[in-house]
Amino acid sequence: MSTTTTTATVGEAIEELRQTFGDAVVTSEDDGTGGAWVTIDPVPLGPAYAQETSWIAFQITFPYPEADVYPLFVRPDLHRKDGGSHGEGFQAVTWGPHNRPGTQLSRRSNRLNPAIDTAATKVLKVLKWLSEQ
Repeated sequence: MSTTTTTATVGEAIEELRQTFGDAVVTSEDDGTGGAWVTIDPVPLGPAYAQETSWIAFQITFPYPEADVYPLFVRPDLHRKDGGSHGEGFQAVTWGPHNRPGTQLSRRSNRLNPAIDTAATKVLKVLKWLSEQ
């Protein structure tokens, strides 16, 4: 693995995630290019799912905050209580540096404003969207 460490801005984003998700464990792994892979565990999934919680993971890339935090991943065994399909924006994938199985949540920020859109606000928006499915 490369000796490149995360940029200061990516490090600040990880610290904001730790403060925002104080009841969860936030772990990060340098991606070797100045960014990091981040996992937050646990996060709530919402009432539609058979599982109450999951981890959520994503990559914060070196151009952050100009680059979107996208896509995000949750547990691979995510299932709806009603047995229905997930619908648009969900896909079973392997992700990250260790090829972990997961469910990809495709929620791109179309009007990204680097001055206010942080990694923490992105995760909160995606979790809100997930809970409303």
